[in-house]
Amino acid sequence: MSETTSFCKSLLRLLSLIAPIRILSRVTGTHISPAPATQRGLSAPSPIPENAESLARSAGQALAQHWPEYLMEGAELGIFMISACVFTALLEYPGSPVLRLIPNAFVRNALIGLAMALTAVSIIYSGWGKQTGAHMNPAMTLTFFRLGKLEPWDAFFYVTAQFVGAVSGVAIASLLLGMAVANPAVNYAVTRPGPLGVKAAFLAEVIISFGLLLVVLTASNSKKWARYTGLFGGVLIATYITFEAPLSGMSMNPARTFGSAFMAKSFDALWLYFLAPPIGMLAAAEVYVRLRSIGAVHCAKYHHNNNKRCIFRCRFAELENQHALAIAE
Repeated sequence: MSETTSFCKSLLRLLSLIAPIRILSRVTGTHISPAPATQRGLSAPSPIPENAESLARSAGQALAQHWPEYLMEGAELGIFMISACVFTALLEYPGSPVLRLIPNAFVRNALIGLAMALTAVSIIYSGWGKQTGAHMNPAMTLTFFRLGKLEPWDAFFYVTAQFVGAVSGVAIASLLLGMAVANPAVNYAVTRPGPLGVKAAFLAEVIISFGLLLVVLTASNSKKWARYTGLFGGVLIATYITFEAPLSGMSMNPARTFGSAFMAKSFDALWLYFLAPPIGMLAAAEVYVRLRSIGAVHCAKYHHNNNKRCIFRCRFAELENQHALAIAE
């Protein structure tokens, strides 16, 4: 009984960390002035620096102008990883009362999927998510960079922040949940290939990553559906965790997998999660561009219908104008 009580108290402490995201996002977002036009993607991309001094100067400029977005982006994935550890422990740890109440593994998996979908949607529509675009995923950031929506240093610092945030989130969960998150049944919420092996896991990761990015591009660049992109993403996350997780653990995210693997010291098949999600998302981008055009990609945010500044090479105003004209007609 004392083990269960201690476990529940640890969960409550972690949930108290997750809950304030909306309040914190308001505090962080209200004191940042809008980016100048050149940072909103209204001009040509910056030329590639030719020497080390120029590289350092351009990196410093990016940090000075966009450090709030980098910190928010890392914190978002950190919160997501805390949530992943909390709900995995809640539903899988042998000392959890919920495990005894819900013995069916499929139902528990579906509940984890629902919890993680709600976490992702909450982050996407929070103040932080509206400002950063809520990538929370190096594969997505690199794909938007390939599509010309990010400057090189923004892409670099986003990816760096995502990896740091993922490791930090799992570390915080480990400190507060203690042995519960380290238990083999939870194992820091690691993602690993299922019983069908590495090949099946690799193919599954490519397919689900392809599906997510194609939905994101289709919805976020639609006059009608742009504001609902985050909801579509949440539905896919819930569906993937429920049905695909037994094949690969459902990652779609190199940083998410690395954060858990680093703390668990479990690096088996890590290469799979570094290769498959970018391959799937880049393939989806290629399909979208061939079916539409590169000009049909307006920005790199899940949710852009807000007054937060945008640091990307953004043309979302064009989409809004098209929508306004369509309503007027």
